[in-house]
Amino acid sequence: MVYPHSLAFLCFSSLLLTLLFSSEVSSSSKGATKIGQGYRLVSIEETPDGALVGLLQLNQKTKIYGPDIPLLRFYAKHETENRLRVHITDANKQRWEVPYNLIPREQPPPLPQTLGKFQKNPIEVSEYSGSELLFSYISNPFSFSVKRKSNGETLFNSTSTSSDPFSSLVFKDQYLEISTKLPKDASLYGLGENTQPHGIKLYPSDPYTLYTTDISAINLNADLYGSHPMYMDLRNNGGKASAHAVLLLNSNGMDVFYKGTSLTYKVIGGVFDFYFFSGPTPLNVVDQYTTLIGRPAAMPYWAFGFHQCRWGYHNLSVVEDVVDSYKKAQIPLDVIWNDDDHMDGHKDFTLNPKNYPRPKLLNFLNKIHSIGMKYIVIIDPGIGVNSSYGVYQRGLANDVFIKYEGEPFLAQVWPGAVNFPDFLNPKTVNWWVDEIRRFHELVPVDGLWIDMNEASNFCSGKCKIPKNTICPNGTGPGWICCLDCKNITKTRWDDPPYKINASGIQAPIGYKTIATSATHYNGVLEYDAHSIYGFSQSVATHKGLLGLEGKRPFILSRSTYVGSGKYAAHWTGDNQGTWENLRYSISTMLNFGIFGVPMVGSDICGFYPQPTEELCNRWIEVGAFYPFSRDHANYYSPRQELYQWDSVAQSARNALGIRYKILPYLYTLNYEAHVSGSPIARPLFFTFPSYTKCYDVSTQFLLGSSLMISPVLEQGKTQVKALFPPGSWYSLLDWTHTITSTGGTYVTLDAPLHVVNVHLYQNTILPMQQGGLISKDARKTPFTLIVTFPAGASEGDAKGTLFIDDDELPEIKLGNGYSSFIDLYASVKQGGVKVWSEVQEGKFALDKGLIIDSISVLGLDGNVGAVASLELDGKPLIGMSSLNVTTSEHVHLEGEGNGESKTVMVTLRGLSIPVGKNFAMTWKMG
Repeated sequence: MVYPHSLAFLCFSSLLLTLLFSSEVSSSSKGATKIGQGYRLVSIEETPDGALVGLLQLNQKTKIYGPDIPLLRFYAKHETENRLRVHITDANKQRWEVPYNLIPREQPPPLPQTLGKFQKNPIEVSEYSGSELLFSYISNPFSFSVKRKSNGETLFNSTSTSSDPFSSLVFKDQYLEISTKLPKDASLYGLGENTQPHGIKLYPSDPYTLYTTDISAINLNADLYGSHPMYMDLRNNGGKASAHAVLLLNSNGMDVFYKGTSLTYKVIGGVFDFYFFSGPTPLNVVDQYTTLIGRPAAMPYWAFGFHQCRWGYHNLSVVEDVVDSYKKAQIPLDVIWNDDDHMDGHKDFTLNPKNYPRPKLLNFLNKIHSIGMKYIVIIDPGIGVNSSYGVYQRGLANDVFIKYEGEPFLAQVWPGAVNFPDFLNPKTVNWWVDEIRRFHELVPVDGLWIDMNEASNFCSGKCKIPKNTICPNGTGPGWICCLDCKNITKTRWDDPPYKINASGIQAPIGYKTIATSATHYNGVLEYDAHSIYGFSQSVATHKGLLGLEGKRPFILSRSTYVGSGKYAAHWTGDNQGTWENLRYSISTMLNFGIFGVPMVGSDICGFYPQPTEELCNRWIEVGAFYPFSRDHANYYSPRQELYQWDSVAQSARNALGIRYKILPYLYTLNYEAHVSGSPIARPLFFTFPSYTKCYDVSTQFLLGSSLMISPVLEQGKTQVKALFPPGSWYSLLDWTHTITSTGGTYVTLDAPLHVVNVHLYQNTILPMQQGGLISKDARKTPFTLIVTFPAGASEGDAKGTLFIDDDELPEIKLGNGYSSFIDLYASVKQGGVKVWSEVQEGKFALDKGLIIDSISVLGLDGNVGAVASLELDGKPLIGMSSLNVTTSEHVHLEGEGNGESKTVMVTLRGLSIPVGKNFAMTWKMG
């Protein structure tokens, strides 16, 4: 939630800041400027645990961006078979790093032990080999490279020659620079959070600035709410694909210049802490990445239902009406949200006694909880400065706030004057956990939404509460600064020598946030810790919710950092109800899957202004397949709940109808994300890494490995041109429609207003249920298994998985007595079909009474004949009164099957197979 006129605000800000800072030379415009002569390696040794530690000495002093650090310590270690770490820091002095308690990882050797005990006269070139990666270095000027051992491919190379446009290693107190060469055909993804107009693939010469900032997501190529200094590099040599990833674990502001054949980091503090992940598949990369940063949080089942929110539900009766209207319209709804309308004067952990009286709210919550619906509210980090406000008074007593010159730093957000909790302070975390507990006793919410945590501040600089003035006065916009403020420029932290391209306009880094010379716990500077603020709040909030009733937490956070997915879901912030923003949402969603934050989505129909009816139709057809699916609108926008238009309601029933049928699949993907990091929503290249046509596809996406969404993203269109990678694809709209492409092909699909094209890939078993209006009811219905073989293949295999558990439990795992995992298999061979399961921990599914009612097998050779014999666990089924067998011929829209060959779908209904018990079904065609 933020200002509804962000465009006007940003334009004004841009003009103002251009005038203010026009006298400064833009460092970004000097991307090709070389700085100094780098460092030389003066000594090196191998540590007892097999790492390399060396000393680097400066070759030549330079003054630009401040003095150089004369002596550096570099450390390289193959931490696992597929992960290499390269860490470079000041050899004499401890520097800021992302706290090891926030992202647990190995610590390099302490600095004092590494000086004065090295071998002298190092050899000019040396190699340090691991299982998958090879690290090598050149001693003067010092540079290093990382190669893939299997094929000798260079993944990272920091060498700078006279012809290169970038410098050798630069390491100053407030300016660090390093570069790598890249092959021109490498496809890069990541480096967020930003709204990328060119799609998911990084685009040479677009700006990539990483610094958590509260500006609307409508701003293109600008640093937004999160900081993820990680990229994936996908290459294809002779038809063989390989992917790797590079993480620079650094929380300071940075510009990353991607030029197509090189990539340069320019960072304003901290250390170089690189991690290289060898892949070689995109899924391997995310698995290895999340092994380091933390596996994605397990989400409760209901979180995969549909969510409705609006800033501007003025009183409880409006919320009650929204819930009733969804039910009347027969549109699924699992979760109702409040933006800050429920609060007393915008203050966290409070209720408005007039508009949201507690007795009536509790009655409402009892009513919706009884049917399985949930309720979530927003909280912002800014705590209102108010002598009668218990949350603030307890915070003050516990000394939990960020300081400036010894006093709590004063800012302004929605309540007016606020102080910001310092979540790096253990006392603050304990206080926050207690406030969550107190609030939950007041209102039994089912999750928390943490917003404005970049941190956002409506003022800049050092402020005080004005005398004889009410701030805010309640009549003007709440986002206009009304504190008495003056600029802070007196320290090098507030005005660093290198200006990152903050907000896309080189805004001062303390602009509309916490002053960067403010201090956290143990004297940590906001300058260093700024971009982990929202992350640290997520960690504290997760701890608070985990202590309530022993239930699985649900947290939605706007600001994220490396590792945030371990604690929170994310939505992509303040977007616009435009066709462009609908398209952008897909790329941002796919990026966050790569970042290890798989539970992600955008405000459906746009946050502001009002979308057109046609756009909202098309948006729910995309948003129904976001991992996190929520309609959310601005206070100043007209109402846009999905039932407001009859046509949108129809599209919502269709698209969400599919979603609620595939909830078992989505929830199983949630389990897979938690155990292996795999994204829920994925780019096509995750399944088809060798198929280069899909490397820059940003208008289609996969759920899991096999379910492809091909939506309409343009006004007035009733067809969509979709790319179909090689193989057979079957339409969810009508299982008898199939597309088979041998080498991959584009197909023009019909897509009338209420239709979204969803296709299932061959060799898959998709578990589905019958849907419903609430996930609690939908998950009790009988299962259908959809089995897909390559169209007409005489031999083929298919597989799938199904995870079922008590989703209220904090942990998602097998072996606790409250979960079941089912491997599903199928094969076709010589006219015989077999479908079977292998169940782990089947008791939970058996106790729930879950059954498989029907099995549909697609892509069978229709010239062989009908089902001749049918057995379940060795017993004949033909002749059973409940059994219904149907055969339907496939309609081939493209590729194979247009000639004489005929393929069919065989469906068996009335089976009543227990999900929690192994089964084997066989039949002969003939």
